Amino acid sequence: MRPAQKRPQSRNRRVSNVRQRRQQHLLDVKVRSRRVAQHRARRALAVLSRVVLLAALCAAIYAGTREGARRLFFENQDYQLKTIEFQTDGTLQREQILNTADLREGENIFRVNLGRVHDLIQQLPQTDEVQVMRKLPSEIDIRVVERKPVAWITSEKEISDPFASDSAFLVDARGVLMKEKKLLPEYLGLPVILGCSNEWLEVGKVVESPEAKTALELLQLSSRSFLQMRFQIREIDVSENYRLLVTDKNHSRVMFGYNDLETQLRRLEQFLVYCDDSKQELATLNLLVQRNIPVTFAPRPVAVINDTIEPAVEPRIMKAIPVHPSETMSPAPKARPSSKPPLKTIPTQRQKTD
Repeated sequence: MRPAQKRPQSRNRRVSNVRQRRQQHLLDVKVRSRRVAQHRARRALAVLSRVVLLAALCAAIYAGTREGARRLFFENQDYQLKTIEFQTDGTLQREQILNTADLREGENIFRVNLGRVHDLIQQLPQTDEVQVMRKLPSEIDIRVVERKPVAWITSEKEISDPFASDSAFLVDARGVLMKEKKLLPEYLGLPVILGCSNEWLEVGKVVESPEAKTALELLQLSSRSFLQMRFQIREIDVSENYRLLVTDKNHSRVMFGYNDLETQLRRLEQFLVYCDDSKQELATLNLLVQRNIPVTFAPRPVAVINDTIEPAVEPRIMKAIPVHPSETMSPAPKARPSSKPPLKTIPTQRQKTD
């Protein structure tokens, strides 16, 4: 018989106990964690060095660019401001604009803040639109479109000369109040809005009262071709809150309501056409009434002239009253003898002959 063969021992047999295996695992973890920390430190150092290098490069580029711009532009005599061109369609003066914008010749053209200049000029009450342009190498152009005044406005109920009154302000179609330093002759012919007692009038402010806004709307609507030639408004009294009392250049007085101005203006046109056809002048008209409108007409010029020129029917005649010579006259002085012969008197028909 063959001898029994011995079974080989298993190669997967554990040669250590649990404690040894745990200690070996801890050592492996510590070694690996140290390597990872060193690797992370090297990566962080590399990133930090790159960031520092990039920042230094950007700072150098910025400093070089700034120095180059300072030498080439901001301190270059070729870009010194030599000309300030100013254009306007109104009464604003060049010195007033330059003082407002704090702008002078001689400074560097690139140091001028165009946005700031634009905002400062736009704040003027007279300014409607403004445009500021830089023209290299040494010129700045300023163009201003001014507000066009359409009327005078005051809180007084009567005013004779708005030029000389401190309480009278110019106002444009948008309701912006103005005070012009240089008054043009055509401003004297502008209509006057009277009696704005509920409105706080201040330069640069926009009118807020509904009475003043309605008066401005009436001026705008009446600027149509026919009414502009036939009915030129001189005064608008807004002192009463239920009507507008309008006086034209012919001293016609028309009463308007605050609502539906277009309809009232159409009725006014009809009355003016009737006046032209009948050759009469309108005296008063009340447009507050929709039916049976009260209207009066001015007397004809011929009748007025006849009343002032024609004499009375029986003119008064002044007659002389005879006075007896002996009662009023003193005795005549004695005449000196004269060598000339005395004059002979010739009796008239009224005297009795001896």
